[in-house]
Amino acid sequence: MIGKLTGRLDYRATDHILIDVRGVGYIVYCSDRTMAALPGVGEVVALYTDMVVREDLMQLYGFPSLVEKEWHRLLCSVQGVGAKVSLAILGALGPDGVSRAIALGDWASVKSAKGVGPKTAQRIVLDLKDKAPGVMAMGGTVAQAMEGAVEVIEAPEPKAPARPQSAAPAGAAAATAGALSALANLGYGPSDAAGAVAQAAAEAPDAGEAALIKAALRLLAPKS
Repeated sequence: MIGKLTGRLDYRATDHILIDVRGVGYIVYCSDRTMAALPGVGEVVALYTDMVVREDLMQLYGFPSLVEKEWHRLLCSVQGVGAKVSLAILGALGPDGVSRAIALGDWASVKSAKGVGPKTAQRIVLDLKDKAPGVMAMGGTVAQAMEGAVEVIEAPEPKAPARPQSAAPAGAAAATAGALSALANLGYGPSDAAGAVAQAAAEAPDAGEAALIKAALRLLAPKS
């Protein structure tokens, strides 16, 4: 399996690009959000990839982070959700938006993606609610630590790849992961903790771990 590609961006279409890796061209399909954040033709690009292999199909899908790739895999595990729908959702909301929508049960946000109906949106939120905390906890430091375990195809030049603007800041991701871990240690269930942290992060995007924990605890406190 091809887990990551690093090479020269040869050309770009509306929904896919061609990455030249040492003379071999790989066609990679991406969301609108990822396409908008890619560097120009001729520059170095690096994407995590997921490969779909069927009898009549073999396609690569590209993502700027492991968190987004994991969300793609989870979205595609829901009945009736294929790669095209998953990319539409990620393109509309981004990985952070998907995390918040599922943790908060906000199926209307999921429905805002092109080609997603209300029943599909509700099914996604219901099916993935208990899985959201695990992906939300994949902070930037965790993703970097896992990088060596991913199959890497080196670029022909040692030029550093451009950092996609859509990638979530490692500090915010780490704060979210730390808050989830703290709440789990306090005995809160994964779904409750994820919902509270997602709401706290939405209200204060720049909050650190301690601030997120305090805000989430206030949200989880019994209402008198």
